[in-house]
Amino acid sequence: MNKPFISLCPEITRAHALTLMDWLKDERVTRYLSDSRDVCRSIEQAIDRTQLPILTHLFNRGGRFFMAYDRYDAPVGFVRLIKTGSDCEIVLAIGDSDKWGRNLGAGTIREGMKLAFLDMRAGKLIAKIHPDNKRSLKAFLRSGFLLESETPTLKTFSMASGRYLQFLREDAVGGSGGIYITEVDKARLESLIALEEGPAVVELEHELERAIVVKPDQVACNVVTMNSRALLQLDDEEIEVALVYPEDANSSAGKYSVCSEIGAAILGYQEGDAIDWRISERTRRIEIRKVLYQPEAAGDFHL
Repeated sequence: MNKPFISLCPEITRAHALTLMDWLKDERVTRYLSDSRDVCRSIEQAIDRTQLPILTHLFNRGGRFFMAYDRYDAPVGFVRLIKTGSDCEIVLAIGDSDKWGRNLGAGTIREGMKLAFLDMRAGKLIAKIHPDNKRSLKAFLRSGFLLESETPTLKTFSMASGRYLQFLREDAVGGSGGIYITEVDKARLESLIALEEGPAVVELEHELERAIVVKPDQVACNVVTMNSRALLQLDDEEIEVALVYPEDANSSAGKYSVCSEIGAAILGYQEGDAIDWRISERTRRIEIRKVLYQPEAAGDFHL
């Protein structure tokens, strides 16, 4: 893949909290975080206050907190999204300094934008950055943020929802490559998204927004469309799946809802494509080996 893979996970464990404390003891990490001392103290208090293995609820006070994972499921940083009215502020850091310089910050920003705009429905996403924080300045500018205001000690950048969607459609901040969807499938799925919710639905909406839309009789025969059957390579396992609407789903029979993790992942890709996708709390490599049946290619336009 051309862009480093990053996934944001909302569950925060005690082990995550200890990792965060280690990161926040590194002056290189905290140099430009204005509230790093308070954050470190709060984490320490949270660990001391409870013996629960999951601390997510403590980290989500006043905002939403996520751990950032790389392709190998190693925690590399964190993101916090604080929504006030229609505006949302993003705070992030790549805490693992050994992995600096690999564009993980830009990947983390892209994932943060996805959640802010498609899950939290922010009208504008704001980033406040110290003028000397050259890495962050470069990453946010390359992600399409615009300078909104500045003082000698702070630069404020913003991204509007409309601009984000425009970038997605131009594939400026999209995923691993172009995907294709028919006009009919897109219309049906947009209606479906309005009724469904969950992380996979956010991913599905993201894919729809960045997809290249074509007429049903013009889609290539090797593209995975709705009600297609395909042979996948899932890491080291070969499986046959059918991509269906939620009411027809039956995973034991190989029928995966488009609102499931695997379903949202394969929509619009074509034979030979390979993508990284987070499934069942770990990152998997999915390759489209062969499209076994596609309704449009078979002339079954009623499906």
